[in-house]
Amino acid sequence: MSEERELSMLSPFAAKAVESAGRPIEIPHDPVRTCFQRDRDRVLHSKPFRRLKHKTQVFIDPAGDHYRTRMTHTLEVSQIARTVGRALRLNEDLIEAIALGHDIGHPPFGHAGESALDEAIQEYRGLHPMEDVPVGFRHYEQSLRIVDILENLNLTHETRAGIDGHSKGRKDLTAHDGEPTSTLEAAVVRISDRVAYLNHDIDDATRSGIISAIPSRFDVLGASHSERIGTMVRDVIENSLEKPAVIMSEGLLAAMNDLKEWLFDHVYLRYPQIYPDIPKAKSLVRELLFYYAEPGNLPAGYLGLQGAIDYVAGMTDRFAIETYEQIRLPRAWKPTF
Repeated sequence: MSEERELSMLSPFAAKAVESAGRPIEIPHDPVRTCFQRDRDRVLHSKPFRRLKHKTQVFIDPAGDHYRTRMTHTLEVSQIARTVGRALRLNEDLIEAIALGHDIGHPPFGHAGESALDEAIQEYRGLHPMEDVPVGFRHYEQSLRIVDILENLNLTHETRAGIDGHSKGRKDLTAHDGEPTSTLEAAVVRISDRVAYLNHDIDDATRSGIISAIPSRFDVLGASHSERIGTMVRDVIENSLEKPAVIMSEGLLAAMNDLKEWLFDHVYLRYPQIYPDIPKAKSLVRELLFYYAEPGNLPAGYLGLQGAIDYVAGMTDRFAIETYEQIRLPRAWKPTF
């Protein structure tokens, strides 16, 4: 029934559940949910998704309660992407599945933790040239590893492709980012990820006092958090209706890329310089990786360097700190005589 409704209601450019390329391991048909709904539910009920609530987005261990975490970022991406997808008559279930799963591979301490893991792996590679060592660490690759191997969620090929291809890093958005390398739904999430973090990071950076405001040249996007999101979302919708790509106007694309660069210069790269806990967090992640890379230190079920990467990357901020305290800091003891 749901599959039939999709065929009649969705855009001809939308991904249809009945046309899915399937899963690595086929499973019986569900009479209520489409394959993409089942993907969404599998991600939503997974342990790595729940851990996102205790993982840093940008600001490590903030004193206030209103700063974003990796979980709230994920939910904001999902809702922005669903808004765009609904207006374009795309498959909201696939959009939500991709959006909810796109960051589950992020390690503790946000991008500082990701950078620390990548650097530590490179260091380990130099110290062990004869071992088969991963090239580095990228959170989107780890997200796919989680759904495929560590949690074995057996997601559809469309959801997996969207998770694997969502990240842009610092690169500018281009017209090609709206082209469906896999599905239009994946392109919507990729652009919505940028829309979400540009806006909520302004909000958090202002609250933290790192910035007081953004330059007036960005007034064209709106005077508030909600106005800026509305401007970006409407532009994407208006330029993409009934088209086989997700398109932004040249003006919006240029403004978003300019805003991204301004945030890198004034927030993302400045924050580590004025907040001393960033290098501490990176050092902690490195120490944990090298500790668990030593034979005999990993919990059951994890093996070798890859096991150490998986274990450390899966930690929440607070669990990483608690674990470091247990293995590296002296503890009180009681005499036994």
